[in-house]
Amino acid sequence: MSESGAGKPRAADEAPVAGRALVTGASGFVGAAVARALLRDGWRVRVLVRGGSVRTNLQDLPVEIAVGDLTVAASLQAAAAGCDALFHVAADYRLGAPDPSELYRTNVEGTRNLLHAATGAGVKKIVYTSSVATMGIRPDRVPGDETTPVTLAAMIGHYKRSKFLAEQVVLEAAAAGAPAVIVNPSTPVGPGDVKPTPTGQLVLDAAAGRMPAYVDTGLNIVHVDDVAAGHLLAFHHGRVGERYILGGEDMTLQQILIYIARHVGRQPPRIRLPYAAILPIAYAAEAIAKLRGRPGRVTLEGVRMSRKIMFFSSAKAVAELGYRWRPPTQAFDDAIDWFRGRGLLG
Repeated sequence: MSESGAGKPRAADEAPVAGRALVTGASGFVGAAVARALLRDGWRVRVLVRGGSVRTNLQDLPVEIAVGDLTVAASLQAAAAGCDALFHVAADYRLGAPDPSELYRTNVEGTRNLLHAATGAGVKKIVYTSSVATMGIRPDRVPGDETTPVTLAAMIGHYKRSKFLAEQVVLEAAAAGAPAVIVNPSTPVGPGDVKPTPTGQLVLDAAAGRMPAYVDTGLNIVHVDDVAAGHLLAFHHGRVGERYILGGEDMTLQQILIYIARHVGRQPPRIRLPYAAILPIAYAAEAIAKLRGRPGRVTLEGVRMSRKIMFFSSAKAVAELGYRWRPPTQAFDDAIDWFRGRGLLG
């Protein structure tokens, strides 16, 4: 990891450098995977990180560090200077945040600031990382896609609302001439989930035997490295102003928990909890979290989201980008091995 240079020198027989890419959120789960994919593809990578960010995911990567903040415009102009590509992966991903205004400041206004800096610096292509959280969900469990109707009113909680509004900022910028493409990862799983994300925490809890019951919900599971590869495909082949779902396979929560339990040699949970039984627990947990000043593992936002079956189709990305994904079982295997390697499974 380099603070001031472009990284380690390339060997003479390696592929020529593709250009310089700025990656935001590279200290996080998806952003680090995007940075690794770019390095493998021959890019020089500059990463935007805040001064106090944990840089565990960047320790062994030959990247250039630009210290800045999405809410500080001057730092973004310096970070974008000389870059050919921008991969804006950073987001404030918290459910039940004590101060929701922080999510809008980072996810919406921060995105606006970064787009302005990138276009001013002459960046050739911008790939914005949104989420399937902004997509419409069908009530009949048929997978949704980029054309499924959705409105801001359908967004559950401030995280989803902030990502929906940020996506609108990108679409408006693209309509005004910014070379921006949007990718919508589904539920990434895999190595490097240092925080961990809410999904990573679910995998960790299930592997550690802390999930004695489940609810009737579903997710689209994808390996984080396939999501990262999809970002590069979107840069090369994505149409400006278009959205592309980067997903994998649909699984019910019960199927997910059964696979994880068997992988680690535990008995899978057999108790299915109705939504009405979980809601009071979420209210109590939220009250405790407010007293403590930080969100807990169970949030009203997360419980309300669990009522939705988050099944999605990546057919558009397959057809237009050449996108592919591996079986979700490999994503769980790699995530569990990563957690185990760091002593997090006890």
